[in-house]
Amino acid sequence: MSRFTSLLLVLISFSAFGQKKTTSPSDQPLPPIVIGITVDQMRNDYIDRFWNDYSEGGFKRLVRNGSYARNLHYNYMPTYTGPGHAAIFTGTTPAHNGIVANDWFERKYNRMTYCSADSLVTGVGTSSAAGKMSPHYLKSSTIGDELKIFTAGKSKVIGISLKDRGAILPAGRTANAAYWFVGGEEGVWASSSWYMRELPKWVQDFNANGKAKEYAAATWNLLLPEENYTESMEDNNAYEMPFKPLLRPVFPYNIDTLKKHNGGYEILKGVPMGNSLTLDFALAAIDGEQLGKNNTTDMLCLSFSSTDYVGHQFGIHSKELQDAYIRLDREIEELFLELDKRFGKDNYLIFLSSDHGGAPTPSLMQKSNASAGYWSSDNFEEQAELFMNSKYGQGNWILNESNLNLFMNRTLVREKNMKLEDMQRMLSKWAEEQEHVTKAFASCDLTEENYTSELGKKVQLGFLPALSGDVIYVLEPGFMEYSRQGTTHGSPYSYDTQVPFILYGKNVPASTNYAAHSITDIAPTVCSYLRIGFPNACTGNPIISFLRPTKK
Repeated sequence: MSRFTSLLLVLISFSAFGQKKTTSPSDQPLPPIVIGITVDQMRNDYIDRFWNDYSEGGFKRLVRNGSYARNLHYNYMPTYTGPGHAAIFTGTTPAHNGIVANDWFERKYNRMTYCSADSLVTGVGTSSAAGKMSPHYLKSSTIGDELKIFTAGKSKVIGISLKDRGAILPAGRTANAAYWFVGGEEGVWASSSWYMRELPKWVQDFNANGKAKEYAAATWNLLLPEENYTESMEDNNAYEMPFKPLLRPVFPYNIDTLKKHNGGYEILKGVPMGNSLTLDFALAAIDGEQLGKNNTTDMLCLSFSSTDYVGHQFGIHSKELQDAYIRLDREIEELFLELDKRFGKDNYLIFLSSDHGGAPTPSLMQKSNASAGYWSSDNFEEQAELFMNSKYGQGNWILNESNLNLFMNRTLVREKNMKLEDMQRMLSKWAEEQEHVTKAFASCDLTEENYTSELGKKVQLGFLPALSGDVIYVLEPGFMEYSRQGTTHGSPYSYDTQVPFILYGKNVPASTNYAAHSITDIAPTVCSYLRIGFPNACTGNPIISFLRPTKK
């Protein structure tokens, strides 16, 4: 051996000795379970508004130890429950995933169609129409679908929510199961034949354990002393909708007494106890399905719906809403403690977001001289019909108005040998001239043009030619179609679009991100963490800062 070769070997050995071993992301074990939490109607500012009343182990644990995107918005309209759940888990918008609203008008059948309805399936665990649900309208894969593809079907994916669409759309088309709550006289968790022939024994046992009956016999009172609720209005005010047959919306609420006037067990959806029942069922699912015990990553899609019902009925400034979030915070704390017990502290992945926000109650805003008000779609449809009659002659020109969409009678257009595109543009121009309409878009232009304005892009990303109207219009900020009590959502404005996104778990850095992000960025971020393929119609991008491992 030459002196040169000997020296080279020595240098190589020293180099190897001093060199740090590098690892690729694939060297890091994946968590046994990922839980995607959707809090229905959670505005981003609820994190800060109610911060002082949160426990150390709920939202505060998520914010302090996870990655938090504070400037994340929905990048399309309408901001409804069905489209929101679909967007979070598909990483794309209604233009690509097919869920353009909670329900939409179908020209072919001249009727409204619900986003989860499926006449070809039967209920499992219920004989009512509430069981005839499936994801067959969903046109894109979800995070769960891609997880199952990656593991050759070995991963389990389960969806759970009080609402059928909140369970079905996040879980995706290939999920092992989706379960939702059927109220009325039943008070049970059910599914459909899309997933199974009969309920697993653990679900049957849960339905028989009396939990729903127990919560329906409870009294809803403030969890904390009333002086803690300084972030909300006085308990008795004119901007909240009381339960039937109450005259005033004031604590305490005897759920058992109210049950017979408010849909039987359906009332559980509208009180915080519905979220408690949801968590109980989710923990039973983790045990019953042996999630996280299968040597592959399993996924639970968990949607808390009661916050939406409470928000609709009482508005964003009510003590009822604040109490619902304080109680939900304790539910999340309990979930953390149970996951720590089952899988080890932080040995899992959680991501939390919301399907939409919620608007301030217009009647309350009007009292403060803010620009806000109410809208009548029926009146607007009548005026549109009168305009079309004056322009094109007598005829049933407008078939439907729904979700701020006007649907023209295309059969009549063809019979009259008229040009549809010209009529769409004429009607959209008329719509823009109406009071409290800020912009209107013709279907032909949404199909052909590439909008660059923020409002135009949001409308276009929520538009699907086969399901959307001939004209889509947008109201001014602060205006809505609703009662003068409570509130709703659906607009392209920040009060409806800005929602939290928090990623939490093993190797997720503790960070706060103020950069602009879209709801479609959630799915690719989660998929990047799991090192699986993106949903097949994904249009978002991973948030890179969320994926840098914590330094030890």
